Amino acid sequence: MPTPPPASQPLATPTPARGSGIDREVMAIAWVVVLGGIMAILDVTVVNVAINTLAADFGTELTTIQWVATGYTLALATVIPLSGWAADRFGTKRLYMTSIALFALGSALSGLAWSAESLIAFRVLQGLGGGMIMPAGMTILTRAAGPDRVGRVMAIIGVPMLLGPVFGPILGGWLVDDLSWRWIFFINIPVGALALLMAGRVLAKDVPRVEERLDWMGLALLSPGLAAVIYGLAESPAAGGFGTARVLGPILAGFALLALFVRHALRAPTPLIDLRLFRNRTFAVSLATLALMAVAVFGGMLLMPLYLQSVRLESATATGLLLAPQGLGAMITMPIAGRLTDRTGVGRIAPVGLALVGASFLALTQVEADTSYWMLGVALFVMGLGMGATMMPLFSGAMQTLRRAAVARASTTLNIDQQVAASVGTAVLSVLLANALADRLPGGGGGIGAAAAVPAEVHARIAGPMADAFASTFWWAFALVVVAFVFAVAMLPKHKPAPPDDEDADAPVPVGALVH
Repeated sequence: MPTPPPASQPLATPTPARGSGIDREVMAIAWVVVLGGIMAILDVTVVNVAINTLAADFGTELTTIQWVATGYTLALATVIPLSGWAADRFGTKRLYMTSIALFALGSALSGLAWSAESLIAFRVLQGLGGGMIMPAGMTILTRAAGPDRVGRVMAIIGVPMLLGPVFGPILGGWLVDDLSWRWIFFINIPVGALALLMAGRVLAKDVPRVEERLDWMGLALLSPGLAAVIYGLAESPAAGGFGTARVLGPILAGFALLALFVRHALRAPTPLIDLRLFRNRTFAVSLATLALMAVAVFGGMLLMPLYLQSVRLESATATGLLLAPQGLGAMITMPIAGRLTDRTGVGRIAPVGLALVGASFLALTQVEADTSYWMLGVALFVMGLGMGATMMPLFSGAMQTLRRAAVARASTTLNIDQQVAASVGTAVLSVLLANALADRLPGGGGGIGAAAAVPAEVHARIAGPMADAFASTFWWAFALVVVAFVFAVAMLPKHKPAPPDDEDADAPVPVGALVH
């Protein structure tokens, strides 16, 4: 377990009274973190919109150019486990600014790429920076706010996390259609420069812990294990399922490495990921509920853009605009849920959010080829309300009872949990959708990507069966949310947990020590 900060760190000001508001200094820190988070999370959805354009410009196959997205994801999985140790060893300010600089450099080089291979390499560099931005940002904010205000600051950091998938396609579609695919990368440069400038001014000088040693054995097991599992999951849609060697091989190898890591981490004095955190019941249950929710929601969020583009033949820009109600709903409930989380147990809030998400998926099980856009907009708005009332309270619930010294490693664990769960959800629902299409269309209909290319009279005949395939897949998303709801109701605490027992170690970082 990491040791508390050395005595040379500035003395903390008194812990804010329970229920106190967020002061200007903490809000300034929050904006620094949100800037970095928006840049990293928007980038994923913006790039996805441009995949077909990139394949055409570089004259390469879609299976090759897909590594522009896959390489970035694998880089994230490789570097996220390092972020907890790096935050303790070098300080969160150094880590955060280094991550942003690395991400911006990778963005600039990606925009200058001259081939598919060079773009993939630069995207990996970009992912090495992007993987540490959110864990470092969460650590900075949690330490600044303290346990009594963690719900409200998590609601702030949730903005890029929930709105990125909604507004990313709008931005990406506009840049690709009206400017150039290179601008989906160049746009990160001024944002990164502003984030670096603000971080340099707002965040205080770090106090590194030179005694923190890197768990090399843990790194050698955990990072390749996560990368192998995520790679196998990412390959499953193209392979047609989970039964092929190219999918099962990496997944089984990854799980074997992860099992060895668990064995190692339970014995090591300072493991890369402190599994002893799971002795904290609130932390463990919050993470489990978050994983169930992420599998359902991130998998389900994949379906709507595909439905709009393949069944309704909407453009990438129009699809982003039609998904906007989801973001509006999340914007309404996130700050409310954040305040409530600081006052009561997450078990009273997250089930309500999950019920709303479940209701929206239930409505989407009825989609047809000509379903009213008003009905879809209402369903997506309700989903946004539910997501805003679920994800950030679960993050907050996991962090509320942790001692200050455990925050960096806990932030890393949360981000790994979400990344893997999102990959699982995307892979599983992609395969389920592909199977549903194959059952309803002759020869599988040529796949989702071919739907927009067929003649209008052919598309008119296959649109109905395609919509039915989406509706049947939404039932699986609904079932996953029901499981998450039952788990949340049964296991999450109904009252706000007691503050950490070590008040000195757990007191929030003094604002004066964080802000110049």
